[in-house]
Formats: sequence, C-alpha cells, structure tokens
Amino acid sequence: MPAVTRPRTPRTRLRIALAALAVLTSAALATLPSPAASADAGAATRLTGTLSDGATWIADVPERWNGTLLLFSHGFGPTVARNAPTEAVRLELLAQGYAMAGSSYDPQGSMWALNSAERDQFATLDAVTAKIGEPRRTLALGNSMGGLVNAQLARDGGGRIDGALGQCGLVAGGTDLDNYQLDAEYTIARLLLPGQDVKLVRFGSSAEAAATADLLTKAVTAAQSTPQGRARIALAAAFLNLPAWAPGQDRPAPTDWAGQEEQQYAWFAQGILSFVEGGRYAVEQSVGGNNSWNKGVDYAHLLSGSAHAPQVRALYRAAGLDLRADLRVLTEDATITADPAAVRTAERTSSAGQGLEVPLLDIHTTADNLVPVEQENRFAARVRASGDGALLRQAYVERQGHCTFTTAETVAALHALEHRVSTGRWDDVATPAALQRSATALGLDGAAYTSYRPAPLTVGRDHQAHPTQR
Repeated sequence: MPAVTRPRTPRTRLRIALAALAVLTSAALATLPSPAASADAGAATRLTGTLSDGATWIADVPERWNGTLLLFSHGFGPTVARNAPTEAVRLELLAQGYAMAGSSYDPQGSMWALNSAERDQFATLDAVTAKIGEPRRTLALGNSMGGLVNAQLARDGGGRIDGALGQCGLVAGGTDLDNYQLDAEYTIARLLLPGQDVKLVRFGSSAEAAATADLLTKAVTAAQSTPQGRARIALAAAFLNLPAWAPGQDRPAPTDWAGQEEQQYAWFAQGILSFVEGGRYAVEQSVGGNNSWNKGVDYAHLLSGSAHAPQVRALYRAAGLDLRADLRVLTEDATITADPAAVRTAERTSSAGQGLEVPLLDIHTTADNLVPVEQENRFAARVRASGDGALLRQAYVERQGHCTFTTAETVAALHALEHRVSTGRWDDVATPAALQRSATALGLDGAAYTSYRPAPLTVGRDHQAHPTQR
C-alpha cells in the first residue's frame, strides 16, 4: 500500500472502503448494457418499470424468444436493476433466445437487500409477464448475495419458478456469514492489537465500519513482517474460511504452509476487510442490530474443525508460539453477544436451506475469497435435513476469486438445469465431466469444472441457533 502522509478522516476511510467494495464485488455485478451492446444482441426489446416500493426492473426480450424467461438476482452492492451476471452472459443468452429480467430491490433500504429482494423479484416476474405473456418456462438465476435470494426463490417459488441456478451463492445465510467473519475480526483485534478496544459490531455508520477495516488491515500488514505475526494471520484466515490460493499465483503445495499463508495474506492486502466491515454494517442495517456473537465459542474446538488447522499448527510451531495459549485467550475473552431480535430477523429474511420446491443447481469456484466454497457444504446439509436433497446438485470450478465464471461455464450449467426441468431427472448432466464437455463444446471462453468436495464451514455455531442473551 502507498505511504500515507496525513491522518485519514472518517470520510476518507469511507471512500477507501467503498472503493474496495466496488473492486471486490465487480465480478458479481453485471454491467448495464450500452446502446452498442444492445445492438450487438440483435433485435431485443428493452422493457423497464418501477414497483410499488420504488424498486426498478429491466427486461430484455429477443425477437426470436425461445419461451424461457430468466429471472436474475444480483449480488451485494448498489441497488440498481440488473438482469444477467455479466454483459457477456447477457449477450450470449439473448443470442440463444432467452428473455431476461431482474430488479434493483428496494433502493431505500440497505445494500443487504434481503428484506425486499424476494418480494421484488416475484413482483418483477408479474410485471414482465403482464407485458410479454406467460413464459413456457421460468428459471431463476442469482449470484453472490443474489445466490441466497435465488435459493429462497427455489424454496418458495413452486408454481412460479420451474428451476434455479445459483452461482457463488451466499447460501449459508447472513448469520453464519457474520459469525465466521466475527471470529476472524476478533482474532486479529485480540492477538494483533492487544489492549486496544476495537469496535467489531453494532456500527453506527459506514464510516465507523471503514475505520475498523482500516485499523485491522494495518494490523495485518504490520504482522506479516514476523513469523509470529504470520502464524496469527493464518489463524484469522482459518476462521474466515479464506482460501490459500490467490489470483495470479500458482496454487501452493499441500504442505507449503508458508506459501499458503502468503497467498492468504494477499487476499487481506487486496482489501477484503473493507468488504467484510462494509458488509457487516449493511447487514446490521437490514436486520436491525447485531446478529453475531462469540460468547461461549470454544476457539480450540473451532480450529480443530478447520481444513486449515494443520497449516496453523505448523506455522505456530515454526514461530515458537503457544497456539493453545492464544486459543485459550480468545475463548476466555469472547464476550460479544447478539441482539436476539436481529437474529430472528436474519433467520426470517436472510437464510435458506429450509427446503426446495424446484430443482436447484449451485456452482461455485473452489477458491472464493468473499463467499467461501464451504458455504455449499453447510447449505447442502440443511437441504438434506429438510428432505429435499434429491432436488439439489452442486458443481465446482477450479479457479480463484468470487463469481469468476466464464460465460461457457454459466451457459452449460443453465443447459443442465433445463435438462432436469424438462425430464424430471438429473441423469448425469450436472456431473463435473458432463458440465466440462458441455461448456467446452460451446466454443466460447473455456471451462474448468472439476471433481471437488468442499470442507465443512468453520463457524462453530449450530445453524442459526444462538444462546439466550436477554
């Protein structure tokens, strides 16, 4: 990072955090079409409208519509209407005859728009079909936070949605997200900034969240210069479920512990904590308080369930640090409690997995820095517990980054979902080999589907339950 010659004001820190947010979420946010792009898509008609809560919607209908309408749920970020994950995907699907629609969600609310998103998506579906007629088939598509919305549509949309395709979805829900992120933030604050009172929850403004992000990022940057600091960064990264494979780098060897930590540090250096803290503020706005807690968490037990535990232990040994002592300090000093009403609101608005009414295919990159692939493990367990496991399929792309899918990977997954909806059977279309063949055959921009099983999500709390803290 460049040297800073004067103290940053809260307003400056806010600008930095928002800039980082824009960079980190760019893969998940579709680019609005330019007139030239619309022309390239052929004779497509652009429709727009406004819903009763002020949300806007857009739809593109090709001249030779194939009868399928795709309802796209966009990710965390500005509440602007989008109807495709990327411009390249939008153009390809228009060329294949699909109509596409999507809403902004309520622009008066938080960017964590789960209070309105599902409602606005169904209202968008009504508004669009009133103009173009009933589709032969309606499929939901969503990525990142919109992947959570998409899973809710698959749960609640029977009769209105025929199937759903999720990409890099935040399917573990808002409370799991805030809890494992809290564990990482707390570890950085307690072990790298001992004695300092660092505000981690109940932010009163986005500037407060940005100030915390700035403080924690500086602590990580300073700690990277010593073996002891790097061991503690690895511990925080384990609790964050942060992948040890960063963009533009070769994947470290399975026992290259130092190389793994270096690549985890690269994610921190790119500003991930600005995204985390900005997201926390937005979630707290949406659910009306703090929906995360660490009181009662046993951090030794938490680490023992992490796929990164061997790395952390090895780095602590190399640094001459007492891992058990650090974990004991974290456990004994964990006093943060949740606001019960906020937890209940998050359970109602910001969770999924309670069941499925239609087939759902989720795809995820294997090294996702913002929505860890381990969320898919958590979500699948919940869907199976609901009795709807046969409706769910999950597939994985070997790549670093959040929502970094090729157009071919997206289209192939959509075609696999259509097979399931048309035939009532998955057969083998959602297997890695079949998806890879299908994507490659499109002759577009390549594919990297792979056989993969995500590790359990390191979160240390049972589902959305929380201790009584009234």
